[in-house]
Amino acid sequence: MFNLNENNRIVMAQHPSDMRIGVNGMCGQVRAVGLDPTNGNVYIFVGKSRKVMKLLHWERGGFTMYYKRLERGRFHPRIFLRQGIGFRSMRWDELVLLMEGISPKVARRLRYERDEKSDGKATALSFNLE
Repeated sequence: MFNLNENNRIVMAQHPSDMRIGVNGMCGQVRAVGLDPTNGNVYIFVGKSRKVMKLLHWERGGFTMYYKRLERGRFHPRIFLRQGIGFRSMRWDELVLLMEGISPKVARRLRYERDEKSDGKATALSFNLE
């Protein structure tokens, strides 16, 4: 069962991870930076190819690992904002967008433009289909 929600603290590795490692290897990476993998946080690891994501979470009685592999495409190229060792915090909504293949950091283009010809009132909308 998927037991993650907005009450969990979510942290993501800032560097690409070897996706061949299992729970013990991921716990080792978390401990290497001074964090405790059994504190209930959700730890996110993404492979170098940006096609695979693993989430490590401690629940009552043991670890749970969630695995997502994209059939087409890759996770956003700026997923590793800073190349280095360590983890960065992430919000729940950012995780949900990331798992759906949407980057929350990308600037969005408006689907429509306001027509400013009349006294500043937005009376007509024209769609921008570019």
